[in-house]
Amino acid sequence: MKIAFVGKGGSGKTTLSSLFVRHLTAAGAPVVAIDADINQHLGAALGLDEADAAALPALGERLPLIKDYLRGANPRIASAAEMIKTTPPGRGSRLLRVVEKNPVYDACARPVELDGGAVRLMVTGPFTDSDLGVACYHSKTGAVELFLNHLVDGPDEYVVVDMTAGSDSFASGMFTRFDITFLVAEPTRKGVSVYRQYAEYARDFGIALKVVGNKVQGQDDLDFLRAEIGDDLLETVAHSDWVRAMEKGRPPRFGLLEDVNRRALDRLRRAADQTYASRDWERYTRQMTHFHLKNAHSWGNERTGADLAAQIDPGFVLGEDHGVPSAAGSARTACGLAADSASMPTV
Repeated sequence: MKIAFVGKGGSGKTTLSSLFVRHLTAAGAPVVAIDADINQHLGAALGLDEADAAALPALGERLPLIKDYLRGANPRIASAAEMIKTTPPGRGSRLLRVVEKNPVYDACARPVELDGGAVRLMVTGPFTDSDLGVACYHSKTGAVELFLNHLVDGPDEYVVVDMTAGSDSFASGMFTRFDITFLVAEPTRKGVSVYRQYAEYARDFGIALKVVGNKVQGQDDLDFLRAEIGDDLLETVAHSDWVRAMEKGRPPRFGLLEDVNRRALDRLRRAADQTYASRDWERYTRQMTHFHLKNAHSWGNERTGADLAAQIDPGFVLGEDHGVPSAAGSARTACGLAADSASMPTV
């Protein structure tokens, strides 16, 4: 299951995503954790010291390797240099599994030992001095989008992504790549403003969106969130002495997390697992194609000197059997794009 954590800066999304990763790992589930926020706090939240977190290999710096591997023998992609962040897989592409050994994981992932198991951690990489004034940080997160486009995950496998803060998550098509999105919101007007933006796009794109209330201190806070968010409010998280100790760099055993917060994490996992039954790989592939065409026409064709629309394999649907040839082929893809385009925002 592909799971995103979003929210405004300071909402606690990184803390919540790290707790969820720990919760899954303690239960024995295979997990890939991805820090897609250039502020790069997930490693520290998972217990790495500052030096080890800074030494994690950056996905953005290994794009040539990633592209070359994912391209595989796909005849529609002339070279890795012609791949962009939205390039979709097709017949001949190499796809990725949560549980496997491959050159992408070898180069870009590092195991982080947690009490109860280990998680594969990948990071986009921070915004560096060389990027100042000449680069957009979305070029960093593009590697994550390419990874997700080529990922085939099954039930009881988890990819947990700590996204960029606020509405910046909409700055690419990556926000459609998830089975469920957990939006972390504080009980304030600012805290729910990102929710309203996300809720609008979630309806248009068929995204499963649930809100986790954080820093809730009493009934008045809970009533506020219920009034502002309604049925999308899945759970609230109480004050945690365990989290406070973790933030000081002295986390106790995860088994000592407060029962009320453990139950909240259980509910998040159940909500994620329940989305598996409603997976629609054709819609997923169609949305991937849509955003690739938008990026190709906007900047990709000019930058690469190629017609990137030709990279789309109209007879291919990503799925758990590593790609399914579709009988409907290009007619299905064209009709699907036409049907969806009216509600697609410009990203």
